[in-house]
Amino acid sequence: MIDLPDRPELAIPLVTSVLEALTFETYPAAPQIDGVWVQALKKNRSENGAFMEYLRVGESGVQGLPGLLTPRQISVSWAAAGRVNAFHIHVRAEQNEIWCVLGGQLVVWLVDCRVNSSTTGVRRRLVLSGEQPMLVHIPSGVAHGYGAGPDGATLLYTMDAQFDADDPNEGRLPWDHFGAELWAEDRG
Repeated sequence: MIDLPDRPELAIPLVTSVLEALTFETYPAAPQIDGVWVQALKKNRSENGAFMEYLRVGESGVQGLPGLLTPRQISVSWAAAGRVNAFHIHVRAEQNEIWCVLGGQLVVWLVDCRVNSSTTGVRRRLVLSGEQPMLVHIPSGVAHGYGAGPDGATLLYTMDAQFDADDPNEGRLPWDHFGAELWAEDRG
């Protein structure tokens, strides 16, 4: 066994080639971005299907969430397998969104681009899937994009502003603006 001073002693002796390549995964807390929140949804299953409540809407907007959002448009997007759709950012006017993947999987990247935010520059990665649905709130000024999994994905999203094809509030940044490595497949 090789004694490496920067590693704790191992209880199981290993061959040199393995020991030299050995690393240990770390599990730090996800970086937080001001105004971004995630809330798990409950998928009620039975032998013949499932039911899930997406949003409850009252007089003052969506109920039971960590923040306020008054829906003005609800849309669905289908992503083909392997599709990278990035980056979008809403800056001409306020447009906050709530995302929920209903089928398949998306790797989502969020980057805080707001000048006066306490989390400017923070990047956050989320994995959203229809298997374990959750809501993600994306505030204006936070760049967002996704890469679809091998089966593609269906994304349901709610906005507090309506899309206007004549004057879109959807600024675009190149898919690799924050680094091409964000979209690299995790092989480890």
